[in-house]
Amino acid sequence: MVDIEEKSVIREFQHFIMDEMYPCVAARAAMVHKHIACFVADHMECPKDDIMILRFLYEFVSDFRTVDTNFHSAAVIFKGPEQITEEAFDRLLWQRLQSLSRLDAKTYAYDPRVNADPSAADFSFSLKEEAFFIIGLHYHSTRKARKFRYPAIIFNPHAQFEKMRRSGSYEKLKSIVRKRDARYSGSINPMLADFGEKSEVYQYSGREYGTDWTCPLKITHGDTEDNSSPK
Repeated sequence: MVDIEEKSVIREFQHFIMDEMYPCVAARAAMVHKHIACFVADHMECPKDDIMILRFLYEFVSDFRTVDTNFHSAAVIFKGPEQITEEAFDRLLWQRLQSLSRLDAKTYAYDPRVNADPSAADFSFSLKEEAFFIIGLHYHSTRKARKFRYPAIIFNPHAQFEKMRRSGSYEKLKSIVRKRDARYSGSINPMLADFGEKSEVYQYSGREYGTDWTCPLKITHGDTEDNSSPK
């Protein structure tokens, strides 16, 4: 059951997305149609909520697989820490994703539609055999569009982007969002790249990485001792 504090956090997130200047029109459309599921966890550094987060995301995946419409996302919002540097958020983001991935690997295989190697150009994060493009939000992000009061991880199903590519609508949407973001943030995101050109891990946290950065995520879904799903 969602308590009063959690409802307040979710409302603040909704207002953040619905700002008329917010560049991601897809996120705004998802919010208007109530297609963004929200879960409020405690401190981002603590792993105690990981099981509950995973259950929430599994339920989201099950629901997503029954719909035909686009623009669905799941938002995991953390109550703390509100004051966090970009470097610290980056570290905690990979900690939480690593934990969720290891837990997922005990039951599910990796989504076969994407690569499980974080360095690969066609990599995407997978839970319950559903690939996700990740967006990190926090107050001290250098990207204005990611400056939300609370740390948050947004899970966007990769399949809906592929569906838009097949229909021919993806390029138009991408152009609109990128132009709006450049105006909103004052510059083009230096980490931007299309799926298949460069690993999307560089875009997850919003931090600008140097050329020597290596993604710390270790995927264990292929390890037989971790994964009980049929190969």
